[in-house]
Amino acid sequence: MNDSLILYTNPMSRGRIARWMLEEIGAPYRTEIVEFGPTMKAPEYLAINPMGKVPAIRHGETVVTECAAICAYLADAFPDADLAPPLAERGAYYRWLFFAAGPLEAAITDRDLGMEPNITQQGRVGYGSIEAVLETLEIAVSAHEYIVGPHFSAADVYLGSHIGWGLQFGSLESCPAFVDYWARVSDREAYRRANSLDNEAMHRHG
Repeated sequence: MNDSLILYTNPMSRGRIARWMLEEIGAPYRTEIVEFGPTMKAPEYLAINPMGKVPAIRHGETVVTECAAICAYLADAFPDADLAPPLAERGAYYRWLFFAAGPLEAAITDRDLGMEPNITQQGRVGYGSIEAVLETLEIAVSAHEYIVGPHFSAADVYLGSHIGWGLQFGSLESCPAFVDYWARVSDREAYRRANSLDNEAMHRHG
């Protein structure tokens, strides 16, 4: 395996998103499983991610954390994989990557924790209301085959993972638009490989 590209992950985490993205780019990489608890908060790992969270990647001397950033970075670092639109056409690509990283994740997390903002508080949170977020998302995934048009991109890896998990764990209401979009984006060899690798790691470290 290539020590110039390393994935720090845990199979029971958002690291599955980074794994899928790595399988999409097709470059060799090494995996370091980081256990929850003391290992993830130990000085050795905090030197990589001071938040003590996974995933993170190291590419040569470059360290990237945060799943959306990892997806965007890998798409740019490995352009032959064709997972990002040309720079002049990236408006929707950036929009939906960061919509998922910001409004979507925040709104779902707040609701799951019982912290939905009331009418007067909605103006102070970036997503406004979860109803607005989900309506926007439903329209967006219905507009094209993939989130930015007819071509699969890193934005589909990231946004699609959120929708897939939401449907699986019940944090996202099932509707035909979400189900159909997830079926399209997950029907990829790279996703199946990534899922298999993480499931194997989960059994080994479970």
